[in-house]
Amino acid sequence: MKIQNLLRWISLTLPIFIILICQSQSHATQTQPVLDNLTVDSFINKTLQWKSCLIRFQGKKLKLSASTVLAGVFCFIAASISSAGGIGGGGLFIPILTIVAGLDLKTASSFSAFMVTGGSVANVMYNLRTKSAKFGGKILIDYDIALLSEPCMLLGVSVGVVCNLVLPEWLITILFAIFLAWSTFKTCRNGVGFWKMESDKHQETRHGYEKLENGVIKNGTYGESGEIKNLKEPLVGMEGKEKSRFPWKKLVVLIMVWFSFFVIYLLRGNRYRQGIIPMKPCGVGYWTLSLFQIPLAIAFTAWILRRKEAIACQGPNKQGVNKLIFPLMALLAGALGGVFGIGGGMLISPLLLQVGVAPEVTAATCSFLVFFSSTMSAFQYLLLGMEHTSTALVFSVICLVASLLGLVVVQKAIKEFGRASLIVFSVGIVMALSAILMTSFGALDVWKDYSSGSYMGFKLPC
Repeated sequence: MKIQNLLRWISLTLPIFIILICQSQSHATQTQPVLDNLTVDSFINKTLQWKSCLIRFQGKKLKLSASTVLAGVFCFIAASISSAGGIGGGGLFIPILTIVAGLDLKTASSFSAFMVTGGSVANVMYNLRTKSAKFGGKILIDYDIALLSEPCMLLGVSVGVVCNLVLPEWLITILFAIFLAWSTFKTCRNGVGFWKMESDKHQETRHGYEKLENGVIKNGTYGESGEIKNLKEPLVGMEGKEKSRFPWKKLVVLIMVWFSFFVIYLLRGNRYRQGIIPMKPCGVGYWTLSLFQIPLAIAFTAWILRRKEAIACQGPNKQGVNKLIFPLMALLAGALGGVFGIGGGMLISPLLLQVGVAPEVTAATCSFLVFFSSTMSAFQYLLLGMEHTSTALVFSVICLVASLLGLVVVQKAIKEFGRASLIVFSVGIVMALSAILMTSFGALDVWKDYSSGSYMGFKLPC
């Protein structure tokens, strides 16, 4: 109740706070009441003016102000919610930094890369040290899924970035709204399904306790002291009690994949001549290095697919799935993430849930994938001369602490109530908020381009 009251108080005071900031920075006198003759056009124009007001307030130098502190508080809350689902949270960080802190989109994107990195570091640290008795004493990260997904996800990000440069803003906004709406619906429906199945399991557990008086136990086994074990385990689980060793070889392969793509990014640079070697933007060398990612991703994926180890789907059906589905999903998630400018974790998470991967495994594996993609983005920003690095590191530490707190709270709730579906609902909440915020402000930018008569068609990548 205290958290709900705090969120309600913040949501009520935020609009008042932003209006006071804009009024204090504005030099124009406003004599006409705001609500007089309020139309759709005037509302949109006033919103765009308010957005410009915040950006002018920050200016080129990032100032320590009340809006910056408030943005840190909101990012703390967003990171704690996102960490439970193993997704980066970039879909929330970027709107918060642009709406509340008044940063421009380029600076907010660079900050978001560091903040997602901080949250993913917390997730990976926690998941590497935590073993689940429900999954036979294994860690929750599925390295086989990560191996199959990482090369194609990194390739998809590069393809998506090129599509982002070519496609018009209005088409990107429409595709983003459609995909996130569909993903949110599917995720919430999966969450409801998991919740009902867990409720049925708990109902059987209570029946097991009732039959204990007659000496019949169906859902548990006696321990040494006569107590019943395994009655409060969530529905989704794995069989097997074998002791697992840390997969060092798989981790080394993942690092090799990451380093290979990272070297290509550094050598190629971007279309503004920002790279470690002089290269003509969009020249032959630029596109040769870019296209080299395709055979590289295919080679890594083919080599991993030749391994004879089967990937077990850890969902309710407890059946194996086709290995090819994971690189295809990763390619789609990476491409959409590159187009929309957000991390692929929020996009691949509902896809993994859809094929029946357990919520806990989905969250841990997605956070592991996000760690590789976000660190690559953060390193690129650093090497290409990012500004406000110290402030970005402060926000990164805030997200790291918030993610640890969110993980501890959610895992404790899962252990207490046996509800792994809480992870699915946290993913759905983040996706719904991201869809609303990013679609709304994307629509505002489209309206601004339309009103100013800017070109709104397809563009060349260079």
